[in-house]
Amino acid sequence: MIDDPTRLPDEGALRALVPRVLAALVRRGEDFDAAEDALQDALLEALRVWPEHPPRDPRAWLATVATRRLVDARRSEAARRRREEATYAEPRPGAAEAGDDTLFLLFCCCVPHLAPASQVALTLRAVGGLTTREIADAFYVPEATMAQRISRAKRTLQGRRLDQPGDLAVVLRVLYLVYTAGHAGRVDLAGEAIRLARQLTLATDEPEARGLLALMLLNHARLAARFDAEGRIVPLDRQDRDLWDTREIAEGVRILQSALAAQCPGRYQIEAAIAALHDDAASSDETDWAQILAWYDDLVALSDDPVRQDPAAVLGRAVAVGHVLGSAGGLRETDRLRQVLGERHRWHAVRGHLHELGGDLAAAATAYAEAARRATDVAERDHLVRSAARARAVSARCPERSEPSAR
Repeated sequence: MIDDPTRLPDEGALRALVPRVLAALVRRGEDFDAAEDALQDALLEALRVWPEHPPRDPRAWLATVATRRLVDARRSEAARRRREEATYAEPRPGAAEAGDDTLFLLFCCCVPHLAPASQVALTLRAVGGLTTREIADAFYVPEATMAQRISRAKRTLQGRRLDQPGDLAVVLRVLYLVYTAGHAGRVDLAGEAIRLARQLTLATDEPEARGLLALMLLNHARLAARFDAEGRIVPLDRQDRDLWDTREIAEGVRILQSALAAQCPGRYQIEAAIAALHDDAASSDETDWAQILAWYDDLVALSDDPVRQDPAAVLGRAVAVGHVLGSAGGLRETDRLRQVLGERHRWHAVRGHLHELGGDLAAAATAYAEAARRATDVAERDHLVRSAARARAVSARCPERSEPSAR
């Protein structure tokens, strides 16, 4: 027992060491699952030993202790005895930088053999250094369920070579999934995704990696205005823009500009450009919808079948069309999407927004109500119910505002 808890190692410093040490062990050929278990043992030992005997090189200390745990495990199984002497030696710090280690581990966690949910969980566990309980809490599942998910993922990796080049696109997708999981429980997953994306940009010059980081920052900058005091969703056009984080916006724009300078725009760069245009507007009425529509045209063009492959993009484009060419034009766009997307709550929500934009509040109320009926997220459903009620109330008080306008 440590008498003075203030002398415990800093949790953030320990967490930062985890991917570097784990990467070194896996690069050396250790089994991913066994290496992670050994490193967890080493971290517990660090909490016990370091307050009284801090090491000169924490990374080497953790690697040495984890290596010894691996050797002990192999001894108990009477396997790989010929490697015992070599693995006892304290490993020298490698030449790879922290960013290289992070990239390597991200590739290990994002191999295509794993389902997306497993890729996300393993990334948060191995690269993010989060506990199983923290990950389970963030996704609102029992700890035992998350433990099983992570264990299955690690079993899938057993016996597979993890030194082959990975697909950066998969890594970026997994990080975006972590980000969009949002903010829940004791762990800010959006903040964790931003932290990992920052590390990833240290290890690659790929413009899309910077595009993803920019997109996260530009969206995250609006977090303080996204919910009211009662925790209810506040739509973008009604947010208090004084609450937006201008420093985060400036950083996101700077990173986006550096990515676009490579003249190889991809999905995340385009989505970041759209977010930047929203952030740049001093008010909702000053939003440059013409530029936003142009970017949506580029985004939709990335897919062979955008309606099925990227429904969020085509619905976003319909909204932009409504603001640029009038609500009737936007509604015609949604009519084209009805057969494929008509069962989705977002299709009805977009219809509600476009009807409201055009002044047809009765139709807006009906569309919002239908969207609320189909929504599965509680906060979003409540927001849509309130939107329907607001449109219905205004329509009842001011019948003249219930007729479609030429807008």
